[in-house]
Amino acid sequence: MTFPVVAFLFALQLGPGGTPTPNQAPVVPPPPRARPEAAAPAAPSRQAAPAMDGLTEGRYRACVARVRENPEQAIQAASTWRVDGGGIYARLCLGLAYVALERWGPAATVYEQAAAEAQNAGDIRRADFLVQAGNAWIAAGQPTRAVLALDAALATTNLTDELRGEVHLDRARAMVALNNLAAARQDIDRAGSLVPGDPMVWYLSAELARRESNLARAETDIQRAMSLAGDNPDIVLLAGTIAGQRGDRARAEALYRRVAQQAPNTDAGRAAAASLAAGPSPAPPAQSPVQPR
Repeated sequence: MTFPVVAFLFALQLGPGGTPTPNQAPVVPPPPRARPEAAAPAAPSRQAAPAMDGLTEGRYRACVARVRENPEQAIQAASTWRVDGGGIYARLCLGLAYVALERWGPAATVYEQAAAEAQNAGDIRRADFLVQAGNAWIAAGQPTRAVLALDAALATTNLTDELRGEVHLDRARAMVALNNLAAARQDIDRAGSLVPGDPMVWYLSAELARRESNLARAETDIQRAMSLAGDNPDIVLLAGTIAGQRGDRARAEALYRRVAQQAPNTDAGRAAAASLAAGPSPAPPAQSPVQPR
């Protein structure tokens, strides 16, 4: 099981300081929460999209297909289409192409432009586009701009509870990047009340609790994440990390072995294997910087 395809990414991970062990363990960021190759050939929106005419739909599908095949060419095609009056759909394809190339700043700008165009057209997907912009700003290392976009999304009146919860989760990521852990905690707790079935909420809440030196809360939250997605290697790895920090080395090593054996080709699996190979270490856990990947 992977995390839901909702936004882009989260990373709360340990910084430099040698190979970690179950007492000084890596927290590998979970898979990105949205990727261009996962986008359906229709409009990438969770809000109801206005009906496309046949010509627009065909051009959009062709543009998205080009994103998958050659993102650089897709940028050229989408830019030409936008000049020709392609409107929101041209901007969305352009945004997908920038995301495919991990050009996060231009992607964020394009999504903000799509949001402005949606507002002028009375298109209720404006909130979606603002959320996409916010996530791209996080990935671009500009959390302040991310907060502005996400706050604008939260200020709209047509968010479902599910989407509102995901926006609070994204806002928490931005607040951690700004080192405002108190605000991040408020957003994560709000997300937990709105989307309690999303394992990402409890994964991130557990990691934030580690940073808050609240290992009891971290244990409670990671167990909830395990109950929802116990086969996810990132969740299992963090469960091992927390067990090690709570002094249960046997459980930590067992969880690390499980990740290393069951998911050897993932970031989590490689981190677990490296930690096990390094052996025990008396060093305390390192402080975790936030690095949007």
